Amino acid sequence: MSELNIVHRDLKPENMLIDYDKGIKLVDFGLSNTFKPNETLNTACGSPCYAAPEMISGKPYNGTKVDIWSLGVVLFALLSGYLPFEDPDTGELYKKILAADYQLPSYVSKDAADLLSKILETDPDKRITIPEIRNHRWFNLVEDSLPAKPGTIIGTEQPPVDKSILKKMWNSHQIRPEHTQ
Repeated sequence: MSELNIVHRDLKPENMLIDYDKGIKLVDFGLSNTFKPNETLNTACGSPCYAAPEMISGKPYNGTKVDIWSLGVVLFALLSGYLPFEDPDTGELYKKILAADYQLPSYVSKDAADLLSKILETDPDKRITIPEIRNHRWFNLVEDSLPAKPGTIIGTEQPPVDKSILKKMWNSHQIRPEHTQ
């Protein structure tokens, strides 16, 4: 999304959907913001367990870099089955995030652990970038067999419509197709 100059600021599994082509679609842009290159943001927002250190410390932050941190938390959870930073006491949770105090399970590969350490870097100036992630050894272990798709940009393109669903809505509930598009 950085090429569109939009930051999400609340990336977490609940805000990611899988489409019919097994692509990931981001949803719930309620906390998102537009930005200009090299512009910083100030509002602390999003879900605490996924928040980047610079955001919770109240410093001006680069939105793209906080989104990368959040994606690192998601990746950690996908690989380990639990979140890297959790504590019922918010103050303790923030201390863990600020120190990047997490424990990887032993079954996570060295390459995956290396990538996570570069994403969950507390210094945003040292945090890995999207192009660097795409070039990382772990990221490239499996060849991407699906062609890259830009997705649908609402307001500029007509979203795909499954006509069979519209027919079912009419047959089952008498909801007219023109009222659902």
